[in-house]
Amino acid sequence: METTPTILLITPPLTQLNTPYPATAYLTGFLRGQGFNVAQADLGIELVLRMFSKAGLSKIFGAIEAGDYELSDNSFRILKLKREYLNTVEPVIRFLQNKDLTIAQQISYSRYLPEGSRFDQVEDLEYAFGSMGITDRARYLATLYLEDLGDLIKETVCPYFAFSRYAEKLALSATSFDPLEEELQQEPNLVDQFLLEILEEHLQQVQPTIVGFSIPFPGNLYGGLRLAQHIKTNYPTIKTAMGGGYPNTELRGLKEPRLFKYIDFVTLDDGEGPWLKLIEYLQGKREAENLQRTFMLQNGEVTYINNCTDPDIPHTEVGTPDYNGLPIKDYLSVIDVVNPMHRLWSDGRWNKLTVAHGCYWKRCSFCDITLDYIRRYDVAPATLLVDRIEEIIAQTGQTGFHFVDEAAPPAPLRDMAIELLRRGVKISWWGNIRFEKTFTPDLCRLLAESGCIAVSGGLEVASDRLLALMEKGVTIAQVARVTDSFTQAGIMVHAYLMYGFPTETTQETVDSLEVVRQLFENNVIQSGYWHRFSMTAHSPIGKNPEKYGVVKVGPEEGGFAYNDLWHNDPKGTDHSLFSAGLNKSLYNYMHSVGLEEPLSFWFDFKIPGTTIKPDLISSAIAQPHRPDSTRMNARVLWLGSIPEIDFTMVARKGQTIERCELTFYEKGEDFQVKTTATIGQWLVDTIEKVSLESAEAYSLKQLQESYPAEAHLTFDEFLASPTWFELREKGLLLL
Repeated sequence: METTPTILLITPPLTQLNTPYPATAYLTGFLRGQGFNVAQADLGIELVLRMFSKAGLSKIFGAIEAGDYELSDNSFRILKLKREYLNTVEPVIRFLQNKDLTIAQQISYSRYLPEGSRFDQVEDLEYAFGSMGITDRARYLATLYLEDLGDLIKETVCPYFAFSRYAEKLALSATSFDPLEEELQQEPNLVDQFLLEILEEHLQQVQPTIVGFSIPFPGNLYGGLRLAQHIKTNYPTIKTAMGGGYPNTELRGLKEPRLFKYIDFVTLDDGEGPWLKLIEYLQGKREAENLQRTFMLQNGEVTYINNCTDPDIPHTEVGTPDYNGLPIKDYLSVIDVVNPMHRLWSDGRWNKLTVAHGCYWKRCSFCDITLDYIRRYDVAPATLLVDRIEEIIAQTGQTGFHFVDEAAPPAPLRDMAIELLRRGVKISWWGNIRFEKTFTPDLCRLLAESGCIAVSGGLEVASDRLLALMEKGVTIAQVARVTDSFTQAGIMVHAYLMYGFPTETTQETVDSLEVVRQLFENNVIQSGYWHRFSMTAHSPIGKNPEKYGVVKVGPEEGGFAYNDLWHNDPKGTDHSLFSAGLNKSLYNYMHSVGLEEPLSFWFDFKIPGTTIKPDLISSAIAQPHRPDSTRMNARVLWLGSIPEIDFTMVARKGQTIERCELTFYEKGEDFQVKTTATIGQWLVDTIEKVSLESAEAYSLKQLQESYPAEAHLTFDEFLASPTWFELREKGLLLL
């Protein structure tokens, strides 16, 4: 192999339509920083754009008409409206790319789009979008239009097609490689053919010597292997490698030699270190036995090699994700759910970044805490993080950021927010957190000021007994107070919800739903998603199921994937009964519908009444926060401007008293604070010390020490005064 390899990194279809999945950008940034020639491609968005063009859709319609398909009434109708679809598909795509917004009015209020069965479930658009949200209304309708076409494709030329996954069922719990191998031996279907055409164009342009596939989810595996098969058949000298979330969780016990007909190397966990070693090996600079976290085929057997003693690349040295080469302006902003928080996953172009590597909590019993991507916690300083943010904005022209940490740590988030404000870097951001008490009202206000628009976090099973059993480290009352703090700061909240945790009873499931109802009723969460508990091989509960009252019953370990475990729960309820009712109720709660209905309304079988007090959440929210006088070690930070001070002399009871007025000029409206000259001058000096521009952090205790002895109020009395309360309300934070 030549001295300097040419690398092509590929995300196979399909992950997201609205923004690049970040794995190749992370690895590209790192490898380019090491001096390597790297190209990257998101074949998911490229495939969708190729299919949903006039030429691509013409091929699809032609193949359906030439085939012998038994069509549903909906597919038959779409086929008969072929001319309308061909004439509208490219304008719709341009509209969803934000390249031509002028047709929003037509899409919203005329018969511009042909309508299939997806439009039968159209929500109350006036309620959802009102009279002002014409573009959003049109985006929602255009999304339904695309989903109708997706249904047609899935019913005919490609039964595996979906917009966020491709042939996912072939890779789910795939202990045997047989189903994938069988499908890969079939002739490529029409969607595969589009995919291979795009791959061939990249191969001709880049002329790579190594092609790496990022496989984050089961729905990327078949596409990745189909692409690798094409490379091995037509370009046998090109080396192929695979990594990402799917291998990291599913393939840690890999023994299947047939995979290596397509893939030469499979790497685990963070890719930076393994790729450096792999490149050295291919250059002849390193022996195979000294690779890092890499599977390869040796003498016909799958061998896992991890003899390299080099440490992992620290978070400070992985570099800035590099999005150059990805079609940033071509992604589609779609709206599949009108809920403002829920839609963030599909609408908007979000630069993906992590505040820290791994999880600082790493105790949850259902989570893969034994694996490197969670277990190894490593954080970079805020100055470096904001440097990376500014670099990415310069690359992409986009100021939206989604922090994809397992749970972003509060202290680094605080430091990042202060650094963003200090530098005047304006971004919109959201991310995943734990609902822990560290997120005080003041910290939430700071995060909002820095651009935070939403957070998502795991409430899981809304039962204190089960939260303790799963070692979540939160209580329901705590979650209520934290989510209220975020909401009061103007930050939307999404809750991940779980049902079916081992030993969960029918009563606990019903009570969990009541807690969720109250959270929505009190408007402290705005969005949520129920998922059924899944036991995984790398979690504490998967490694020690007996401790949690369950029995592991399968599957038997095969030669291929092994992660999802079947289990019996002899102490719990029949969790499958609750799926439809939980999802239906949540969907309605997210749209402020049905909150007054009894819980039995959502189920077609008898359920017990809830044991939860009707004011559980409202009472938790109403609990008073700690008085400021008990928080002397807290850092004081002023978010506003430095005030103008004006002194006056006031005659009172025969005495002349010097008073002052502080005028604060703020973004919204100006305000004044009147006090004595002594306290006023101290306040001006203090605000300068604790402003964002100040290089030094000051605690409340330090301010107490500088408080003037001749003031007419003691410091504790001042902390209970109207002046202090007004400053606290206007932006004086204790962190």
